[in-house]
Amino acid sequence: MKPSVHAFFDEATNTLTYLVQESQGRACAIIDSVLDFDYASGRTDTRSADAVVAFVRDHDLDLQWILETHVHADHLSAAPYIQERLGGKIGIGQQITAVQDTFGKVFNEGTRFARDGSQFDRLFEDGCSLMIGQMRVDVIHTPGHTPACLTYVMGDAAFVGDTLFMPDFGTARCDFPGGSSETLFDSVQRILTLPDATRIFVGHDYKAPGREDFAWETTVGAQKALNVHIGAGKSKAEFVAMRDARDATLAMPRLIIPSLQVNMRAGQMPEPEDNGMRYLKVPLNGL
Repeated sequence: MKPSVHAFFDEATNTLTYLVQESQGRACAIIDSVLDFDYASGRTDTRSADAVVAFVRDHDLDLQWILETHVHADHLSAAPYIQERLGGKIGIGQQITAVQDTFGKVFNEGTRFARDGSQFDRLFEDGCSLMIGQMRVDVIHTPGHTPACLTYVMGDAAFVGDTLFMPDFGTARCDFPGGSSETLFDSVQRILTLPDATRIFVGHDYKAPGREDFAWETTVGAQKALNVHIGAGKSKAEFVAMRDARDATLAMPRLIIPSLQVNMRAGQMPEPEDNGMRYLKVPLNGL
């Protein structure tokens, strides 16, 4: 099966949102939606999400799932906004509970914040499957970037989130809490067992040096041969040494503090306080 894939690129956060439609039918899923956020003013905007909503409506599609590959640290999820307008269920990996436990403590969320993943409609285990109309989706747990990272395989297409980037850009960082370069290497090897012709859709693109255009689609075969971090038979030891050294030089993502607080809640904002306002916390020297 060859699903139809439509990509929406958010240049402000270098994020890809995907609309995936079964090859013969109206059923579809949205993967890794974006809620626009201006950190300086604390204001959200729905322009990116509205473009996806309009596409679904204009093509008379039936949205069944709103999927997250992981708890993103670089953009806010628009899942609840989209669900309110189009329906569908919100899903993420079952290890979201580990992420919630870690960052519930970082942000001192207290007992009001549930750490059982109940904010999501379904938590996916490694090896489970779901249906989008007549299209089967297989779920692979691919941790390393975060504990809860998933890859969704739909027919000849795999949506890998941040685990892999385009071959000329490499792989995800592993220095967030719960991340591991050793684990990421093993996860990538699982993805690379898929057929070489499998289309790989990445979660971000940053235009590698020398490339003029943004890109987000490649193949398993191209990743095996050309990925600058892990291709051409690089060993686990080589990869771990490279990844750990590189991660030590990276700054935190610009939107990590608001993103984590919102995305661990399935895209919901924190509860309003006594004055009716909602607030995001900034832990000083805490990340």
